[in-house]
Amino acid sequence: MKKLKISEPLNYLIGFTDFLGAKIDLSKKTFIPRPETEFWVKRAIKTINYNLNNRRNYEVKVLDMFSGSGCIGVAILLHLKNAEVSFVDRKKNCLEQIKINLNINRIKAKRYKIIKSNLFSKIKGKYDYIFANPPYVARNKISQVQESVLKFEPRQALFGGLDGLFYIKRFLKQAKNFLKPKGGVFMEFSPEQRNKIGELLKKNGYKNWEFYKDQFNRWRWVEALI
Repeated sequence: MKKLKISEPLNYLIGFTDFLGAKIDLSKKTFIPRPETEFWVKRAIKTINYNLNNRRNYEVKVLDMFSGSGCIGVAILLHLKNAEVSFVDRKKNCLEQIKINLNINRIKAKRYKIIKSNLFSKIKGKYDYIFANPPYVARNKISQVQESVLKFEPRQALFGGLDGLFYIKRFLKQAKNFLKPKGGVFMEFSPEQRNKIGELLKKNGYKNWEFYKDQFNRWRWVEALI
């Protein structure tokens, strides 16, 4: 059995984690899914199910941006039977990890696409919902990040520029162009970024949005509509 290195995350030693009932393999050393993410994704799926209450045969098109391990998109496919998910990432190891996790969870190939793209550069078409867990840790807060995270987990999945908003700004500016009428964005962020993200949503022409707290009572995600 592989020995755990000093401060190495246990999930890397075990090789996988659970995410809303999905088995998520981590053999390619992608970012480890967090409980906070699992919390809001569960509620977002519940919201979509509610919105589709009278449209049971409607095929929901979902884009999973910054997919990483693919945990969000895989969970959506497991819990929304009429969903089709496009997984998007720019890193080769992430694209490989997504494929592994789709196979492990026995997702049929006709229900998903895997796209190598830097944000929306290779994306075509419109989606009902776009999910995003972008890199949002501010570089100036690196001293607050756990040693094990800095040492073992991919930094490109963590840091979003000096203020943490580098990818968020670009994502929100472009995402609305890939949404169907009445389409929506679900996005994770760091609690202190809430007010700035509200300004960005207004600046980029989103009509309605609402911020929500995670299970630790911290502002954690936003639902925004066009």
